[in-house]
Amino acid sequence: MEGGKPSLTLVYQAVQALYHDPDPSGKERASLWLGELQRSMFAWEISDQLLQLKQDVESCYFAAQTMKMKIQTSFYELPPETHNALRDSLLTHIQNLKDLSPIIVTQLALAIADLALQMASWKGCVHTLIEKYNEDVGSMPFLIEILTVLPEEVHSRSLRIGANRRTEIIEDLAFYSNTVVALLTSCVEKAGGDEKMLIKVFRCLGSWFNLGVLDSNFMASNQLLMVLFQILQRDETSTNLHEAASDCVCSALYAIENVDTNVALALQLFQGVLTLETAYHMAVAREDLDKVLNYCRIFTELCETFLETTVRTPGQGMGDLRTLELLLICAGHPQYEVVEISFNFWYRLGEHLYKINDANLHGVFRPYIQRLLHCLARHCQLDPDHEGIPEETDDFGEFRMRVSDLVKDVIFLVGSMECFSQLYSTLKDGNPPWEVTEAVLFIMASIAKSVDPENNPTVAEVLQQVVLLPESVHLAVRYTSIELVGEMSEVVDRNPRFLDPVLNYLMKGLREKPLASAAAKAIHNICSVCRDHMAQHFQGLLDIARSLDSFALSTEAAVGLLKGTALVLARLPLEKIAECLSDLCAVQVLALKKLLAERSRNGKSADPTAWLDRLAVIFRHTNPIVENGQTHPCQKVIQEIWPVLSETLNAHQADNRIVERCCRCLRFAVRCVGKGSASLLQPLVTQMVSVYQVYPHSCFLYLGSILVDEYGMEEGCRQGLLDMLQALCMPTFQLLEQPNSLRNHPDTVDDLFRLATRFVQRSPVTLLGSSIVVHIIQCAIAATSLDHRDANCSVMKFIRDLIHTGVGNDHEEDFALRKRLIGQAMEQNGQQLINQLLHSCCFCLPPYTLPDVAEVLWEVMLFDRPMFCRWLENALKGLPKQTAGGAVTVTHKQLTEFHKQVTSAEECKQVCWAIREFTRLYR
Repeated sequence: MEGGKPSLTLVYQAVQALYHDPDPSGKERASLWLGELQRSMFAWEISDQLLQLKQDVESCYFAAQTMKMKIQTSFYELPPETHNALRDSLLTHIQNLKDLSPIIVTQLALAIADLALQMASWKGCVHTLIEKYNEDVGSMPFLIEILTVLPEEVHSRSLRIGANRRTEIIEDLAFYSNTVVALLTSCVEKAGGDEKMLIKVFRCLGSWFNLGVLDSNFMASNQLLMVLFQILQRDETSTNLHEAASDCVCSALYAIENVDTNVALALQLFQGVLTLETAYHMAVAREDLDKVLNYCRIFTELCETFLETTVRTPGQGMGDLRTLELLLICAGHPQYEVVEISFNFWYRLGEHLYKINDANLHGVFRPYIQRLLHCLARHCQLDPDHEGIPEETDDFGEFRMRVSDLVKDVIFLVGSMECFSQLYSTLKDGNPPWEVTEAVLFIMASIAKSVDPENNPTVAEVLQQVVLLPESVHLAVRYTSIELVGEMSEVVDRNPRFLDPVLNYLMKGLREKPLASAAAKAIHNICSVCRDHMAQHFQGLLDIARSLDSFALSTEAAVGLLKGTALVLARLPLEKIAECLSDLCAVQVLALKKLLAERSRNGKSADPTAWLDRLAVIFRHTNPIVENGQTHPCQKVIQEIWPVLSETLNAHQADNRIVERCCRCLRFAVRCVGKGSASLLQPLVTQMVSVYQVYPHSCFLYLGSILVDEYGMEEGCRQGLLDMLQALCMPTFQLLEQPNSLRNHPDTVDDLFRLATRFVQRSPVTLLGSSIVVHIIQCAIAATSLDHRDANCSVMKFIRDLIHTGVGNDHEEDFALRKRLIGQAMEQNGQQLINQLLHSCCFCLPPYTLPDVAEVLWEVMLFDRPMFCRWLENALKGLPKQTAGGAVTVTHKQLTEFHKQVTSAEECKQVCWAIREFTRLYR
């Protein structure tokens, strides 16, 4: 902080302002100032003093939280000789503040746990804490709090303690685990009816189960398990205690995922959970939803844990199918939230059975899935007094979407056709109320795509009956029947006689406001699947497209309809396409012209993005088959539309969102006609470069990559494209050289390296021979540490593809030149690249990026193995070998082993495995 250490009075004032200032800007200023204080070196001493003074809850909470944060993120600031004093001070604070507020105790417990995990000199911390406090009843709550958070923090992302230290800690905690369980058992014995203490004990036990360090044989015979199940069986157990006990049982079940190595404990838990069925029914009778949900969580966790046993030996021992009965009992509960808990289990069961693919086994589980589907169909029913169409975005709408996904995943066990027919017969043979009909149609729509459309009388009959539904039926039934028709587009394709009645039915829906978007989506589906049959209806589609805004469509539905129309347009004879495309685009072009005229009159206009998006979708999906030598039928139309797009882009050049939509539209236009857009190249590039100098929107870089992709192989275009790259790079580098700008502008990084990669792919020598390449490589090396999925992926792909151009094919004409140019680039940047990659892997990047890093290292190694071995050795020497807390991060043996694994790898995935293992040492 500027101006040295602030006074405690000033800190108090800021904390008071943070919590009590009525003016939001005062709160904001206090928050920023306190944040700066927390980041400074003074925070250690000030927090310690605030905790000593114990003036009020707010200042103590701020101090405790600061202490925890500093230990998590800035432990390296403290010299090792201060660690013992810090530990003793924190233990004194937690003892003195134990009655002030539970949240302060939790923050201090976290601080102590995080300190213990990082402080290598504090041996056997669990043992020392229990020895120090277990005789004092008043200290028991905070002792248990520390013992609860300690195992939770072992895998904390905020603490980079590394795999070596983590292994050492886990072994240490396993060694003392029985002592902890004994402490918890004695707490339960002394607690009597003290509910708060029981909740703390169960939370703590669950935390140790989650870490997987408890001895399962010791636990199997421990009375804590008995107490847990007694509490869960008792009707009078309070909600909070019930939840804590349920969480603990779920953690125990999760911990014995490998049933075969934990047989004794597995059996105790299995039998214990089966005794809870009566208690579940009691909770249902009392309408206690919280308890019902807890029991369902336990039953689901039981099924998840014993899934493999159940599939391996159904009906025998711990493969007892009563576990599935418990879940189906829950599925019968009237509240849909209950059955939803079990969805992941049913999905996993389906996945397991699908992989095994054994008809007899499928036969064992089929009745359970049939009963589940029956329950799901009932849960999907709307309320009888519901008005209008089904809501798709509320909680119940999302539940129905999840049901639809689950049904698709498990339907193979029952048979799509059989299920479809059964559902239909319930409608045909009975006369169910509207809400039952709607739910049945909804489930039918979920499976319609997996029903074989060939020679299938039931499916044909369903389609016939649905399109005959009278307009008098409930709106929701019509809505879902329209969705079903859209899902049955394959059937229409195989039975073209249905096309006219289906389109008439959907057109009726399109004209009614509540049904319009669903009908548009169904028409889009039919256009996509029945493209050839729909060609005769193109004029009708064109009429709809021309008057699109007279229908009450969502943006997405309108764009979908245009997509369907474009897909059909592409199937028309070539000579008709240009005229029809011109007609299809005319409405949008006219609207854009109108907006431009309005803008030139009033200096402002409405938002053009809807029209740009519509044009984009038309260009994107109009992809007729054009033989070599033929002029592309869309070329002329796009040339005519270009001036309007160019003017729109100029008019809105300061608005990133609109410019992005313009570029997207142009991208699909260029993709649509490929080389046929050559006449646009010069004016488009000129405009892009001139706007980019003033407004560096990253979408211009992306559009540039499309142009390089289309024209980079053309000898006559290469120099022009290189000039474009250089002109775009200058403002980009200026932007990215600002502090933190790589992190603040990930889209620019992503699009810049997409552009550079396209150059490497289409014309590597042009790029490698230019003066700009050095700067691009330097920028790429700096950006390898960027933790952003897309941007990092683009950077790695660029480096990999660049080096790859110097590896491989001797027969290509310019290979020797490419190899020499890559050699020069690697000579200048190779060591720096490897240093940065290794540092990024260990300290900056999440694990999912490692395969990309491995590919870069692999290419460097293929290019020049001896040099790579030296670079890697030097990079490894530069890594820290110890943590701030004095623990060994990496041993000499681990370093040499990693070097050997990477440099002797015979395929890229071996490099990836080696990096994965090695970087764990720093996580």
